[in-house]
Amino acid sequence: MIKLYKAWSLAGGVACANKPKMANSNLPGGQSPVDAGIPLLQYSSSSVVTGCVDYNGSPVFRSNSGGWKSASFIIAVEVAERFAYYGIANNLITYLTGPLGLSMAVAAENVNAWSGVGSLLPLLGAFVADSFLGRYRTILLSSAIYILGLGLLTLSAMLPSLSTSGCLNINSNTLCSTQNQVVLFFFALYLVAVGQGGHKPCVQAFGADQFDKQDPEESKARSSFFNWWFFGLSAGFLIMIPALFYIQDNLNWVLGFGIPCISMLVALVIFLLGTKTYRYSDKRDEKSPFMRIGRVFVLAAKNWQATSSAMGDEEEEASGTLLHQSSKQFKFLNKALIATDGSKDYGNVCSIGDVEEAKAVLRLVPIWAASLVYAIVFAQSPTFFTKQGETMDRTITPNFSIPAASLQCFSSLGIVLSVPIYDRIFVPLARALTRNPAGITMLQRIGTGILLSAISMVISALVEMQRLKTAREYGLVDKPKAMVPMSVWWLVPQYALLGVSDVFTMVGLQEFFYDQVPDELRSVGLSLYLGIFGVGSFLSSLLVSTIEKATGGNGRDSWFADNLNRAHLDYFYWLLAGLSAVQLAAYLYFAKCYIYNRTSTLRWRLER
Repeated sequence: MIKLYKAWSLAGGVACANKPKMANSNLPGGQSPVDAGIPLLQYSSSSVVTGCVDYNGSPVFRSNSGGWKSASFIIAVEVAERFAYYGIANNLITYLTGPLGLSMAVAAENVNAWSGVGSLLPLLGAFVADSFLGRYRTILLSSAIYILGLGLLTLSAMLPSLSTSGCLNINSNTLCSTQNQVVLFFFALYLVAVGQGGHKPCVQAFGADQFDKQDPEESKARSSFFNWWFFGLSAGFLIMIPALFYIQDNLNWVLGFGIPCISMLVALVIFLLGTKTYRYSDKRDEKSPFMRIGRVFVLAAKNWQATSSAMGDEEEEASGTLLHQSSKQFKFLNKALIATDGSKDYGNVCSIGDVEEAKAVLRLVPIWAASLVYAIVFAQSPTFFTKQGETMDRTITPNFSIPAASLQCFSSLGIVLSVPIYDRIFVPLARALTRNPAGITMLQRIGTGILLSAISMVISALVEMQRLKTAREYGLVDKPKAMVPMSVWWLVPQYALLGVSDVFTMVGLQEFFYDQVPDELRSVGLSLYLGIFGVGSFLSSLLVSTIEKATGGNGRDSWFADNLNRAHLDYFYWLLAGLSAVQLAAYLYFAKCYIYNRTSTLRWRLER
């Protein structure tokens, strides 16, 4: 417990700062080896990781800290956490349309809204981590909240079922109990979202922080870390989730919610076991990165009317010092380099490095916006894909049918098969041709995945057209409970291709938003990546709601009618395919104009 307390108090877990090397030492704070208590014979500047300490606050050595040893703990933690999260999220629509009795459209809107909140809260969690608590402590706190939410979710499933016959027509006490169940369920559900909001952006950033980007071998390993991170999550999903979905659909939801709660407890224990091996930031009295970058925008706005002559010297200094093309972008932010009154009062202006960091963050916005339709497509897998599967022939044996939600395992299977091929075959071949250590650029990787997701929507539309045709041929249009005599395996291609697109786009986005932000904002970078899926989920919910109102009413069946044999999910999928094509064109334009931020390899914050 004493060692754990030291880790809590000394090391928030923010990224190891790539500080300029001291003239005489690589040790934290510029200490000499003797001052740090390290015998000179053991000290080697190449073996000490600059800007990092261990859980005791001592300098860390490359040989006995970080790397894959520490990352393996963190990947295991995330496998357990993602099992807990997807065990709730990916079958949530079944619970909402089943025990809670919501219509398909309303249930889909609720799933998308909750998913959206869960993907946007990491922005808050990242702010808390990068400005106050640090990543290590934020992970511990959010894990506790996560476990509490899952425990309450399990408790809500123990209360009297909403589906009890006559529940809403009997005495007020029963009605009150039903209302309490609904309130407790949604409170617990959003508490899980709060826990994930702190956990998700910090764990992956903390894992990537265990690799020193200044070391060539560790830098290469960090690029592979993102691939194998995603592989681990998908493999865990593929192995464990089908059994959980079977329990939820065929046994009871108490176990179905309780098992994810136990999984999160295991995740917390695994994370604590790795405490001694982690590298923590030696962050000492540095100004908050939010304050630095926010101040750039504030001063630039105050100096909006500044004349070009007042800016000339500072712009010349920026160009001459940085020797980087990025300084030519967003030149209006250079106005933060002069005081509000036009003088060069250095106490009231931003440094050149701060301005360049603000530009680096601003350059991410077009790529972020151009990825939103991909997130809308991604939101369909746990909602409408699942409802499609429920209407189709899922029989394996005369006495066993697979749960519709378990078909999402084919997305994970596509990922599990694609990651080794990508990392071990494609990357080396591409590296030989492009001389890029990662094989292809991060933006090329993202664009490839967007193209594949658009193709998956075309396939989805064609399969749904065939399902509707089969329902008409067998006279099942007005029999929503009847099984359409069409094998559920027809859905496998759209699931699998969406999984392969995730290997390109999701992993690419993770690495891109981690790599292209200032070092101290990497939790925020990953939360911006998650924000794509949060906003995408809200946009999906808005799109479904708008189409529901536009195509339904006055006795008409909407595209999302509860009777899927009268609905038109095929129209919706064609719409998403068209939007994906438009998105891809916009993405290619912004990607072509994007200038990579080289602070990921060269630290260009310049202190006066």
